[in-house]
Amino acid sequence: MPYVMVDIESDGPIPGDYSMICFGAVIVEPELHRTFYGKLKPISEKFIPDALAVSGFTREECFGFDEPKHVMKQFQEWLTDNCKGRMLFVSDNNGFDWQFINWYFHHFIGTNPFGFSSVNLGSLYKGMQKDTFVNFKHLRRTKHTHHPVDDALGNAEALLQMKEMGLNISFA
Repeated sequence: MPYVMVDIESDGPIPGDYSMICFGAVIVEPELHRTFYGKLKPISEKFIPDALAVSGFTREECFGFDEPKHVMKQFQEWLTDNCKGRMLFVSDNNGFDWQFINWYFHHFIGTNPFGFSSVNLGSLYKGMQKDTFVNFKHLRRTKHTHHPVDDALGNAEALLQMKEMGLNISFA
């Protein structure tokens, strides 16, 4: 089952009222060379300046990004080309990242190729360590920059480290 590590940046807390600005994905495998990056034009007039600032883009730059339907279609095609069978969505904060990807897929494409499930990387590590207070972020090699591909790569590196630590997971 392919694991797809995803990270998103947005201009607010929820999809629909606010916009997903960009997102990155990486197929989790030792090489970590299959990545996707999309930048999406805002879908709402609403935005929170501090939330948008995390992405490093200005509101004006965002209006020059691609139409969300086009980006989500490209992402769907990339997933089809790179994943065979059922795939699993994984992210550092799946409660946040999942809601945007799921909403955008359903709103613009009509279906979510990930289905209805996702995995939270931090919770997975906490379970491995049997400690709800530990954090996995020291397992990243790629610096956390808020560029979603960098952040997805760092999180994928952490998942690969968890496998080395004994996590029973297959990337076939």
